[in-house]
Amino acid sequence: MPDEAQREAHEDIREQDVDQLRAIRLEKLDKLREMGVDPYGARFERTSCAKAIKDGFNSVEGRDVSIAGRIMALRHHGKASFADLQDQSGRIQIYVRLDDVGQSQYAVYELLDVGDIVGVIGRVFKTRRGEISVHVAELTLLSKSLRPLPEKWHGLKDIDLRYRQRYLDLATNPDVMETFLVRSKIVRAMRNYLDARGFYEVETPTMQSIAGGTIARPFMTHHNALDIDLYLRIATELHLKRLMVGGFEKVYEIGRIFRNEGISTKHNPEFTSIELYQAYADYEDIMRLTEDMIYNIAREVLGTSSITYQGHMVDLTPPWPRIRLLHAIEQKCGVDMSRIETDEEAGRVADRLGLRMEKVVTKATVIDKALETFVEPTLISPTFLVDYPVEVSPLAKRSKDDPGIVHRFEAFAGGREIANAFSELNDPQDQMSRFVQQASERSKGDEDAHVMDEEYVMALEYGMPPAGGLGIGIDRLTMLLTDKTSIRDVILFPLMRPKE
Repeated sequence: MPDEAQREAHEDIREQDVDQLRAIRLEKLDKLREMGVDPYGARFERTSCAKAIKDGFNSVEGRDVSIAGRIMALRHHGKASFADLQDQSGRIQIYVRLDDVGQSQYAVYELLDVGDIVGVIGRVFKTRRGEISVHVAELTLLSKSLRPLPEKWHGLKDIDLRYRQRYLDLATNPDVMETFLVRSKIVRAMRNYLDARGFYEVETPTMQSIAGGTIARPFMTHHNALDIDLYLRIATELHLKRLMVGGFEKVYEIGRIFRNEGISTKHNPEFTSIELYQAYADYEDIMRLTEDMIYNIAREVLGTSSITYQGHMVDLTPPWPRIRLLHAIEQKCGVDMSRIETDEEAGRVADRLGLRMEKVVTKATVIDKALETFVEPTLISPTFLVDYPVEVSPLAKRSKDDPGIVHRFEAFAGGREIANAFSELNDPQDQMSRFVQQASERSKGDEDAHVMDEEYVMALEYGMPPAGGLGIGIDRLTMLLTDKTSIRDVILFPLMRPKE
């Protein structure tokens, strides 16, 4: 492993190489313009793509096609040359011969570089080596690349470069492109599943006067015209449940969520979630919906419900096991958390378990940390943890059999939480008492505790039907279904620390 000085020297050399190559490309740009060629062409009509030609070769062999994409490799052989053209679907070889395209177009071809974007019209054939190719009759330059793409796999092993310049990552790494195509299909399959079951997609405010719906720290902004502070939403929950009060019975929203928290392989301050709510349902109904929806998404997108995640076989076929949360914690660390009665006791338990508490020590935060530390990493196969203490669930309905427990579950797979849900609390007086308790936690220094939202309580006083609600992290689900360990690998442009 080179030391820092060696690495910086290597980067300086690489920058010099890039500057020299860019200068050469600028000279080619001038030559093209002198030849009367527009280096940044206009609309180009395509009739096919690389994958379709390869998959359907038997039906298109000998036919003319029109394709466009980025040149990824060039192989000059005098008056006849080959190149690899890449579009979103994949790569295909093109064959360009002077006698076929003429001197003027071949002169353009000789000024091409890896990274240039071209359109070609030509006949589909197979070379003597058996490679499916397009024999070019017409070639059009659509965009001249002035900066060279990273050397093969050179810059792309630099994780920082991959995330900061995602466009290079996508252009030179087909696996990365495939990940984001799968992500798009996951969202589409989720919408299809819910729409087919009578859910309606809605939109709620991103800027809110009160940041509620979960326990998290918000980002703040300011509205100049009204001279008021606003918050970027940390959840869509409370507005969606207001819609339940208004008469919507099945709603969902897929949107961006913002939480002012640290960056890790599991967290990005800006991420995507889906929240849905179903009237006259409870968390048991939502549990069945969750496992069935994820199972169907996997089958629609991947063609299977049995996937491999980090070397482990994960079968998403329902039903998934149900385990009580406190029982799971006791099994893993030997502590019965239900016996904790005070924050002081919670602190002693945290010390005994060696938990590193970043937040104010309360029963709720110790339970949450014990779950994260001892239980979550072991849940590789899809599993529901159910029946959470009321202290960690300020918006969930209490169990009639045990008022200290709420009807809540979280779904885990691949050692990570992927979903959170509960029977929704629709008792306005109970909700107000929970908010008061959360306000007490905030006064003790817990900045993530839920804020008081009297307007939401007022909405509940008009009557909200019993309901089940669900939140799924789209990024976490994509990580599971694409076998990725970092959330940055499934977010196109993750937040990065500014370069110094």
